[in-house]
Amino acid sequence: MLVDDDARLREIVGMALEGEGYRVLSSETGREAMRVLEHEEPDLLILDVMLPDMDGFELCREIRRGRAVPILMLTAKTDTVDVVVGLESGADDYVTKPFVTKELVARIRALLRRTRTTESPAERIVIGDLEILPDAATVTKAGEPVHLTKTEFRLLSIMASRPNNVFTREMLLQQVWEYDYFGDSRIVDVHIRRLRSKIESAPHDPAVVQTVRGLGYKVVA
Repeated sequence: MLVDDDARLREIVGMALEGEGYRVLSSETGREAMRVLEHEEPDLLILDVMLPDMDGFELCREIRRGRAVPILMLTAKTDTVDVVVGLESGADDYVTKPFVTKELVARIRALLRRTRTTESPAERIVIGDLEILPDAATVTKAGEPVHLTKTEFRLLSIMASRPNNVFTREMLLQQVWEYDYFGDSRIVDVHIRRLRSKIESAPHDPAVVQTVRGLGYKVVA
């Protein structure tokens, strides 16, 4: 589902995606998108930051209150604040305008692929009071369900499958986001913060997902 108030962009992107075999829904406002989502369950959302009735960040936060659907943000802004705000709002990835449609299609394919599989051989992973069931894509903390986005779940399950091993940001970009190039490490850092806020008893003093200064992150068993 594409949410953008630019009719020409909706047409171009819609044609490109339909040419790849996708069925595309489109909306030009945030409120219209929310009405459509009451009846439709798209596999992925593409949200523009600049909408006429609300910004894409607000829409992303609203969607995240009840859905784990993958979200890709479109923005013409490239400064750190806007990128981080988009990711903190719950987006899984972002693409800056102008973009080549082939790049957008590649990002969509990768996002759909990585949120449909965990690629973890373990049937059950236990880290402290966390229980991770890769096949069921569920996490519980002290017996209570933890609601993660699909990207957050993939990030946790990949690191937890190799406890106490250090994952560099580049390794996580490759294994979680499937970037085979040096991507934007801010994506990793923001998702780690979001993950900690959901699974750690004290997110600012994490016991499970720890930072290894100068290297990356590890899950401590």
